[in-house]
Amino acid sequence: MRTTPGRALSVAPMMDWTDPACRYLLRLITRRTLLYTEMVPAQALWYGRAERFLKGHPTEAPVALQLGGSDPAQLAYGAALASEWGYDEVNLNVGCPSDRVQSGRFGACLMREPQLVGELVAAMREATQLPVTVKSRIGVDDMDDYAALQGFVAAIVAAGCDGLTVHARKAWLQGLSPKQNREVPPLRYARVSALKDDFPALPIVLNGGIRDLDTAVSWLDRLDGVMIGREAYHNPWLLAAADARVFGEAGTPPPEREAVARAYRDYVARHWRDGVPVTRFTRHLSGLFQGLPGARIWRRALSEGGAVTGAGPEVIDQALAARHRAVGETPVSAG
Repeated sequence: MRTTPGRALSVAPMMDWTDPACRYLLRLITRRTLLYTEMVPAQALWYGRAERFLKGHPTEAPVALQLGGSDPAQLAYGAALASEWGYDEVNLNVGCPSDRVQSGRFGACLMREPQLVGELVAAMREATQLPVTVKSRIGVDDMDDYAALQGFVAAIVAAGCDGLTVHARKAWLQGLSPKQNREVPPLRYARVSALKDDFPALPIVLNGGIRDLDTAVSWLDRLDGVMIGREAYHNPWLLAAADARVFGEAGTPPPEREAVARAYRDYVARHWRDGVPVTRFTRHLSGLFQGLPGARIWRRALSEGGAVTGAGPEVIDQALAARHRAVGETPVSAG
């Protein structure tokens, strides 16, 4: 099995999803899987909003900070902040196809400008000792031949890129929603595999359509890592065996789901504040019992309990109790 330490398995950056609370939950399930922040606009950091976007929890590590932007100075500044705030990697988003991102001249539209992306990577590389990586598509719109992809990768390699994660679909920048851009263009894994032949020294991570560890592990003989996206959010327990199966920690038993829920409840209790709906935290828990009896009851209890005015961390206790009643299990002591 060929892997790059720290990148063998990762969870994709997802806007409005992979916030600090989500990352804390996932870290309770897997200690070794690399997590990513939501995409942070470099411009926001440039104008002094670092604490809002970069503050997390020390136990989330390893975590990569993903930046979006097209200004070398702003991205260099963001890369320097990544070091200061304790991140383990800084990643440039060259894959998001949303209109909002395009309007700021970053994301997938930058694949049309490989030389600019090279300049951005070089500026980031100069500003930090952290690994500087890129996340891209295999192409955009009608610029989807393999030669164009080769040229793009050659530009970032020449600039000092330390690793590339490739979503194995091209992006349509007009006419498709971000959701459709994750589903409609066909996956072309062979193109990602071919990049490894052409750039053997560059760590390359596959993203797109990976929904289980069996599939992820099957790629690790060929590529340096695999990134799982929304499946890891909707069914986070698929990561419970990752430390043993992907990172070789066979002697480490996986956690128990209920123990994870209770540990997360303690996190919510420490961070929940008046005026912040508890659902901002508990929404990440919905898929914890995915595939098990009582999963629907669990989700409903979290949703209905969180909708009550003034609801707090006790919603998690109530949801656990509701699931126990539904499946006839004896509750596990919290002590």
